[in-house]
Amino acid sequence: AALAGGRRAGRARRRKKEGDDEEEEGEGGPGIEAVLRRLREARDDLLSSGFWAASAGAVRAPLSAEPPARCVCYGLGRFGRCPIARYQLAFLLLLLDELRVPPARCALFDPAFSEREAAALRALGLCLLPENEVRTPPGHTEGTRGQSSAVMGSVVPGQEGKHGIEGAATLFYMVHCGKALYNNLLWSNWSPAALSKLVIIGNSFRGIEERLLSRILERDYSYIAKVLKGVEEVALPSHPRYLDTFNDTSVHWFPLDKLQELSPEVWDFVEEPMYQDCEDLEIIRKGEE
Repeated sequence: AALAGGRRAGRARRRKKEGDDEEEEGEGGPGIEAVLRRLREARDDLLSSGFWAASAGAVRAPLSAEPPARCVCYGLGRFGRCPIARYQLAFLLLLLDELRVPPARCALFDPAFSEREAAALRALGLCLLPENEVRTPPGHTEGTRGQSSAVMGSVVPGQEGKHGIEGAATLFYMVHCGKALYNNLLWSNWSPAALSKLVIIGNSFRGIEERLLSRILERDYSYIAKVLKGVEEVALPSHPRYLDTFNDTSVHWFPLDKLQELSPEVWDFVEEPMYQDCEDLEIIRKGEE
């Protein structure tokens, strides 16, 4: 089941990036109004199908103690053309309403966005990160730059989703992203204090563990491997209408007491992930957009 879920997630990831065969309106795809209309239809469908009501409990539990001050979304894909990406965006908008996070406190990045899709996101009041990200390694500090600093935290222009939360409770929405992106995010917040303020909605870490040989997981995605004993996760419910949309998706959080039980040596290792020997790297590096 985990292997099948991984295959479906990979297929969905490709469709999100490339779009699908849905009929387009105009040379550059559907116009902004058409995109927003289809997004409203997807939102209504999530509500009427009961999927959102069944999922809301899974996302409330880890966020009840300290609601997120902001949200960051990676890898959404071509939501103007791809129904999978559109339903995932509609779910995100419902999530922001549920958690009372203002749209302006939700930042998104995906180099696949078209100009019309970027304009639609702005029309919804959401914030677009200007480029892929890198941050100062854990244990170092550097001031924020640019007008997005209120959303981005201590992030400087760079690559590969390396986003530090800098003390603010943050929800990361990363459905069907590549494993390296989750690994980079963990590295960027590699301390019990930071991880305990972080919630990730994305591919199941347990599923990643089941699908990969342990030596590959520890070599290529060491931060995922190290945190497995310190994470709690709850899967989103299965629904026949959204098998490719939310399959293998879980809510992950990192209770401080569990993190503090890990060996001190776990936190001493803060080497930046490089992926030099990784054969199936699923990440867009800086300059590849």
